[in-house]
Amino acid sequence: ADLIHRADVHPDRPEEEKSQMKRILFAGTCLVLIVGFFLGASYYKRWRAAELGFMAQEHASTFVRPHSPTLGSDDAKVYLVKFTDPACETCASFSPLIKQVMDAFPGRIRFVIRYAPFHEGADEAVRILEAAKRQGRFWETLELLYRRQDTWTRHHRVLLGEVWPLLPEVGLDVERVKVDMRDPRITAIIEQDLADAEVLGVRKTPGFFVNGKPLEPFGSRPLMELIKAEIREKYPE
Repeated sequence: ADLIHRADVHPDRPEEEKSQMKRILFAGTCLVLIVGFFLGASYYKRWRAAELGFMAQEHASTFVRPHSPTLGSDDAKVYLVKFTDPACETCASFSPLIKQVMDAFPGRIRFVIRYAPFHEGADEAVRILEAAKRQGRFWETLELLYRRQDTWTRHHRVLLGEVWPLLPEVGLDVERVKVDMRDPRITAIIEQDLADAEVLGVRKTPGFFVNGKPLEPFGSRPLMELIKAEIREKYPE
C-alpha cells in the first residue's frame, strides 16, 4: 500500500525528467552556438586583419581619412603616412626619398598625405593643394610647391601672391583654384587633419608613421629601416 501511495504522489515524474533533459539539451545547444559565434567572430577578425593589414586596425582611421590623398597600390600592406606642411623645408627634402622607396618596393607601400600646416599662412597652401586635387593635379602641385619653396616662402611665412604665377607650370586653372580653395569642405579637412595630428602627438613636420608606428628617432635612415622592417613582416620571403 505504501508503494502504491508513493506512485500516486509522483505520477508524472518521468515527464518532469524528460522536461529537465530537454532544458539541459537546449542550454547546451545555446552554449555551443554562443561559443561558436565568438570563435567565428574571432576568426573573422583575424582573417580581416591578415587580409587588410593595417587598415583593419580599429585606430586606422586616425591615420588615414577618406579625404586623404594616397599613392600606390590599393592592395599594399604597408601604409606610410606623412603629416606635412607645404612650407616645411624638411618635408620637401624627404620627397625624393619617398619616391625612391616607392620605386624600390612597387605595389607594397601605400603613401598617405595628411596636413599639418604649422607655418604662418601654410593653411592657404593646403587649400591650393586641395583645389588642385579637384583638377587632378594634386601630386604635381605638391611637388611644385616643394621644389619652389624659395619663391613663395620667406622666413617660414607663406607669400600667397608668389604662388599664383607658379601654378600654370602644372596645368592648373588659377582662377578656378582661387574659387575652389574657399570651399568650407576644405576647411573641414584641415581641421580634421590637425585634430588627428594632435591625437597622434605630431607637433612638428614632417610626422611619419609606418603602419601606425611613429618614426623614432627621426631621420632618413631610421625611416628606411622602419619601412624595411614592416616590408619584411608583411611580405615574408
